[in-house]
Amino acid sequence: MTRWVLLSILLLLLCLVVFAFLRPLTLLWVATQTRLRFEGLHSDYTDIPFAGNPHVRIHYYSGGSGSPVVLIHGLGSRAEDWANLMPQLVRDHHRVYALDLPGYGRSDWPANASYSIAEEAAAVEAFLDNRRLASADLAGWSMGGWIAMRVALDQPQRIRRLVLFDSAGTRFTLDWDIALFEPDTPAKLAALDDLLMPGPAPHIPTFIQRDIFRWVHRHGWVVKRNTDSMLTAADLLDGKLGALQMPTLIVWGKQDHLIPVSAGDAIHHAIPQSEFVVLNGCGHLAPAQCAAQIGPLFTGFLDEASPIGGQRAEIPKKP
Repeated sequence: MTRWVLLSILLLLLCLVVFAFLRPLTLLWVATQTRLRFEGLHSDYTDIPFAGNPHVRIHYYSGGSGSPVVLIHGLGSRAEDWANLMPQLVRDHHRVYALDLPGYGRSDWPANASYSIAEEAAAVEAFLDNRRLASADLAGWSMGGWIAMRVALDQPQRIRRLVLFDSAGTRFTLDWDIALFEPDTPAKLAALDDLLMPGPAPHIPTFIQRDIFRWVHRHGWVVKRNTDSMLTAADLLDGKLGALQMPTLIVWGKQDHLIPVSAGDAIHHAIPQSEFVVLNGCGHLAPAQCAAQIGPLFTGFLDEASPIGGQRAEIPKKP
C-alpha cells in the first residue's frame, strides 16, 4: 500500500510538472484564484446585455462588506490582475467587485462586438445595473481607467469616487508600436515587457513565451478590435473631463514607459476635484507590482471624509 501511495504521489507531481510546463499561465491563474478564495473573494458569473446580445456571460470576483468598489482591468488583462489590491480593500471594509470585461478572462467573447471603449463602458454600466449598485466607487487601470471615466461621464450620479491608475483616454505621443499588444515573436514580447516594467525586464523563459503566443493566437482578435477602435480617436475624452465633479484620485508609476506621467498630469489638470500621486520606482503595472504602496493610498482616499482636489505629490521609491 505504501508503495502504491508513493507511486500515486509521484505520478501526480509528474502530471503537475508537465501541466506547468505546457500551460504555465493557466497554473498561475488557478494559483491566484485559490489565493483570492482564501482572502474571502469568490468567483461568480452573471448575464448582461452587450453589443446587441441580450445575454452575455460575465465573470467577476466579489467579496467583503461595506461600501461597494468596482475594479476595471486594462487591455489584454483580466480581473486577477487586481489580486494584490482586492484583499486590502476587503480588509478595509469594502464590498469589492472585479469583473472580466467582455472579451477577456472567463467572460464571453461575442464575435459581433467592436470592443470599443463605448461598448465596454456600456457593459460596466449594465453590470452595475445587474448588481443593483445605485452608488459605487469606480477604479480603472490603463484602458480600464478610460472606461471608468466614460462611465463616470455617462452616469455621474452613480459614481461616488473615481480612482485612475496609469490611465489611457486622452491624447499623448505614441512612441511605440501598437502591434506590440499582439506579440507573436520573442522580440515583440521582450519589447512589450520593457514598456510595462519600470526597469530592465527579466527574461521570459521559453516555455512561458510559448504559452503566451498560444493565448495571443486564440484571443488576440479581441485586443486587435480594441486597439483598432482606440486608434480611430472616436472615444477620446480630451475636452470632456471638466464635467467630472466627483473626487478623483489619479495614481501613476513614474517609470511608466507605456503611458507617460505627462498624460496623468493632463488628466489631473482637466478634472477639477482630482488628486495626483506619482510613485517613483513603479511602472505601468503599479497596481500589481507596487500594491504595498498603493493599497493605503487607495483605501485612504475612499475612506477620507472630504478629499481635497488640486493636490499633486510624488512618493519616493520604497526602500
